[in-house]
Amino acid sequence: MERFRGFFLKAHQELSSHHSYTIYKQVEEDQGKQLEEDEKQEEREEDPAALIMHMELPTTNKQGQKQRECGRQNLTPKIITHLILINFLVFTVAFLFGYIAFRGSCQSCKDAMSEVSDEELNPDNSGSTLYWADLRDMFHKYLDEEQLKSSIRTISLLERSSGSPGMTALSHQIRDMFSQQKLDHVWMDTHYVGLQFPDPVRPNTLHWVDGSGNVLRELQLEDPDVYCPYSAQGSAVGGLIYANYGRLKDMEALQEKDLDPKGHLLLVRIGHVSFAEKVSNAEAFGALGVLIYPDPADIHPDPHKKLRLSNHTAVYGHVHMGTGDPYTPGFPSFNQTQFPPVESSGLPSIPVQPVSASITAQLLGKLSGPEAPQEWKGTLSDTPYRLGPGPTLRLVVNNYRTSTPIISIFGCIEGRSEPDHYIVVGAQRDAWGPGAAKSAVGTALLLELVHTFSAMMRNGFQPRRSLLFVSWDAGDFGNVGATEWLEGYLTMLHLKAAVYVSLDNAVLGDDQFHAKTSPLLTSLIESILKQVDSPNHSGQSLYDQVVVPGQSWETEVIRPLPMDSSAYSFTAFGGVPAVEFSFTEKGPPYPFLNTKEDTYKNLHGALQGRLPAVARAVAMVVGQLLIRLSHDHLLPLDFGCYGDVILKHIGRLNEFSGDLKARGLTLQWIYSARGDYIRSAEKLQKEIYSSEESNERLMRMYNVRIMRVEFYFLSQYVSPAIYPFRHIFLGQGDHTLGAFLEHLQLLRGEEAVDGSLKYSRPHFEEGHLRRQLALLTWTLQGAANALSGDVWNIDNNF
Repeated sequence: MERFRGFFLKAHQELSSHHSYTIYKQVEEDQGKQLEEDEKQEEREEDPAALIMHMELPTTNKQGQKQRECGRQNLTPKIITHLILINFLVFTVAFLFGYIAFRGSCQSCKDAMSEVSDEELNPDNSGSTLYWADLRDMFHKYLDEEQLKSSIRTISLLERSSGSPGMTALSHQIRDMFSQQKLDHVWMDTHYVGLQFPDPVRPNTLHWVDGSGNVLRELQLEDPDVYCPYSAQGSAVGGLIYANYGRLKDMEALQEKDLDPKGHLLLVRIGHVSFAEKVSNAEAFGALGVLIYPDPADIHPDPHKKLRLSNHTAVYGHVHMGTGDPYTPGFPSFNQTQFPPVESSGLPSIPVQPVSASITAQLLGKLSGPEAPQEWKGTLSDTPYRLGPGPTLRLVVNNYRTSTPIISIFGCIEGRSEPDHYIVVGAQRDAWGPGAAKSAVGTALLLELVHTFSAMMRNGFQPRRSLLFVSWDAGDFGNVGATEWLEGYLTMLHLKAAVYVSLDNAVLGDDQFHAKTSPLLTSLIESILKQVDSPNHSGQSLYDQVVVPGQSWETEVIRPLPMDSSAYSFTAFGGVPAVEFSFTEKGPPYPFLNTKEDTYKNLHGALQGRLPAVARAVAMVVGQLLIRLSHDHLLPLDFGCYGDVILKHIGRLNEFSGDLKARGLTLQWIYSARGDYIRSAEKLQKEIYSSEESNERLMRMYNVRIMRVEFYFLSQYVSPAIYPFRHIFLGQGDHTLGAFLEHLQLLRGEEAVDGSLKYSRPHFEEGHLRRQLALLTWTLQGAANALSGDVWNIDNNF
């Protein structure tokens, strides 16, 4: 009886509170004592109904009896009628108040009952209700660091390239592991996708040739298995030019030195931008082919460091400027389905091959021409860094494409109140080589999270929203598994997926901690970092470890979502807020990523034996994030933050206001749309503040509006098949604010003496700019309107 009395007391407290958005409140020790004193005081107080009954009891003394008899004799029928009416009215009012209070408490009681007492489920526990601190401690208790360590080591020893028998076997093992944890739903999803592999019969080659194309000497590639998926097939013949990192500014710098990439092969080093972006830039400037190498300066500048990438090792990386199956852009790949013969515009049309530092030293030694700028020089020993051009090279790439089955595994813990709203957490499972850092850590984290949350469910944890755990296939080919699933179920997912959390690239060091994220999650991440212990410094939070005093924490921790993350597809393509957490080194990055040397031993050694502790810290961050996202009454997403994001972009546009005004254009409509968005966000915040947390209908309505904010910023005016990444802030294409800014910059493009723009840049087109401005403005305005709620709540004037 006392347990139910406590539930009703808590329900009453929640009903009277307007400021709490979550059922978890950390109860301090003195607050707990006060609560006990209040309960004792309530027991001492007499019940109002009992007082009424007491007033009606007859007294036993004679004097009182005489007084009552005299009173009866003096009562008139009119007074008696009034007294009856008054008593009836008091009873009616008391009954109604009691009924309303009980009815209002019912839902709160139901919510309170969901905070199951430990005593009910485990007699050894204290019997206290599960508050936020209890759940955090429970997660801490069931998370097994030793199991994490063992899983990472075991998985890194397995052969698990996409489409291989080993990968199929591992897929079934993980499905069985999910089933053993008694998840509510476990299933597998198979797609048949176009993947590219090296041809073992006709390996890729690199030769020096003379002016007539006759072979002079072969440059033997040390590992024929290392290749760049989605490179164009065929051969490229031309002189070699060194192009630093292959960025746009590197290409422009070459042109300024009268070294045009057009008609040449380019040698570029790893770093700063992805393989795909390097190749895209080279192709845009007319290069015929690309060689990509790891320079020692970028991966281990300290010559005394024991762990070094071998000079004979090349680095793997795909070159599709996009994600998903590039042969079915914008729609899913299913078996035995006829697709139109289209390809992604992000596929390169030039051949690409990774080479080792040893091969590169030979190439650079043959280059003539001007000396490379000092900031372009690496640290290959006894190697002159010149720009070229050098002798003629012939690159031949014979990679072949094949339809390959890929398998993603899903496990679900169904939510009790909002089961159709999903918090998704996923990890890449495949790897080229051992893949300890690439995917073994993420897969081990996923399995341990499944185990931990399953144990929590058996001990009282009941999430409001569903937790969906996913092991993705074909991540090394551009997050193909994750993107194909999004493409296949996008119509449903944009209504149901609330947040995506990526476990990829989680541990690449232990000095710095980065969160590549949508702005909606930034505030929540900050609060969680303050509650997770640092893996490096005892008694210090992770927040204290990674934030430099006097610096903005966001500057130190927050990063934009990169295209090579599965989280990017969820946000830029699916309109779902997403995050990917990573521990990294302060200096050069982990040198063995995407190589055959990415072993457990090397990763553990690079972290000086601290791999399990660092992986556990990531698990603690992700676990607390999942608890908050799955169980808070109100989704803890900062929907008002996009007002600042819009303002930041407007600040960059303002410098062109004069140029626009001269053409009869204005940015006023964008300013107005931002104002409407801010007002809509403030209005929603006020509505939430003044609402009862126990009102399930209202909470669900608010959550639906909040979880779709990211989707509101997907442009509705472009086709997903042509522009898959429709997000106007994070996406790729002509519809984005970034593209609009680039177009504006053409108004001030440098002109050559003859009046033409340098470097073959596109020309400014006023009609096209007007269309960009109009569609961007209406996308922002549409987001403001959607956040307002129902049609009758919109208060805009155009």
